[in-house]
Amino acid sequence: MTEFAQPRTSERRFIQGWKLLGDKLGRQLWPLGSDALCAEAKRRTRLEDFGDPPIEPALSILVNSLEIEAGLHSLGRLFMRIHLQELLETRLRLTQAWSSRLKAMEASTIQRPIFITGMPRSGSSFLHELLAEDPENRAPRVWEVMFPIPIRSKPAIKVDPRVSKAEFSLWCFRRLAPKADSVYPMRARTPHECVAIHSYTLLSEEFVSTCYVPTYEAFLHRADLGPTYAWQRRFLQYLQLGQANKRWVLKAPDHVYSLDKLLTAFPDALIIRTHRNPIDVVKSQLQLTQVLEGLYARPGKRDKLAMREVRKIGEISHQITRFQENHPLKAGQFIDLTYRELVTDPVAVVRRIYDRLNARPTEDAVERMRHLASKRSRYDRSRNSSKWADFRVDCAAEAPRFEEYCSRFGISFQKVT
Repeated sequence: MTEFAQPRTSERRFIQGWKLLGDKLGRQLWPLGSDALCAEAKRRTRLEDFGDPPIEPALSILVNSLEIEAGLHSLGRLFMRIHLQELLETRLRLTQAWSSRLKAMEASTIQRPIFITGMPRSGSSFLHELLAEDPENRAPRVWEVMFPIPIRSKPAIKVDPRVSKAEFSLWCFRRLAPKADSVYPMRARTPHECVAIHSYTLLSEEFVSTCYVPTYEAFLHRADLGPTYAWQRRFLQYLQLGQANKRWVLKAPDHVYSLDKLLTAFPDALIIRTHRNPIDVVKSQLQLTQVLEGLYARPGKRDKLAMREVRKIGEISHQITRFQENHPLKAGQFIDLTYRELVTDPVAVVRRIYDRLNARPTEDAVERMRHLASKRSRYDRSRNSSKWADFRVDCAAEAPRFEEYCSRFGISFQKVT
């Protein structure tokens, strides 16, 4: 047995050495300095003004956290550099595009938008897709959030070239992260989350979801996100220019951290909060985090990852209950739904939402929603080999984190074996 053990140890050391060498080379080839990123974006676009809100200090704190804490592997570093570069270039182009259309954008009203938030992995994406099936509603699509600047094509073609561009980008993403579809399927035409819109301000939970960046996360949760939501409002106004103003349907679980700022920018918004057993949420969130972080960094210890997610879900549950207590007069703008309600009778849930809006969906819209609900299969988790026991979470010990939340919203806290 001994003669076979030594080669395996040597092989592991050899592989580890190559990984370290690759990481060192990656730092040299694809640095993440904020000044260099901004300079390159300005050079490529021949523009100078990033507009408001300022991208600093958010960008510097983010890239420093990525460099020091995220443990990026060389390929992940390249992906992140490309992503940040694209965000900065698009931000420059949007600032220029908006400068000549400010009056038209201000005149483009946004009335009674719907924001879906609450616990992550609690059916909010499904509800977002359902509501987007109504032709009277408007959801930001993945392709137009990725590429908000129109591409001129000669001759004019029926399909916007940005759709094809987004489809190719997502196809590449699925090749590089083959497990992504099992936890968060995304296509060019599906509704996109608000965190992707916020990413252009460099103040977004997207970076927290994809990389381990605790310093940036702490900064983000202390930051004033009022300007970020004001920016999002302008972004939506820009998207709807030249089109009929429909009701926006928007979604991000992370809105729970800043509902006061959201309601300042969108004072007549209807907020839908989705709820689910916290342990089921943690289980599902762990699968998603493993896939997303694995795209950028090498996997860390599972028990540490599990505790990070438990603390995160605990903080989200605390934010939900705290807002409820501190803003009792806002109760009329909230609808609370459970995951069980949504998966059991999605059309009944939709009708309840429309009742609050003093509206009624057309029969055509209801039929489209029924069709989506019948065709939408549950996420395929067969390719994810991780078991709950592998993460070594003591559910009984963690129960106190969620007692107030579960009691407030009538959620059962179940132990998981």
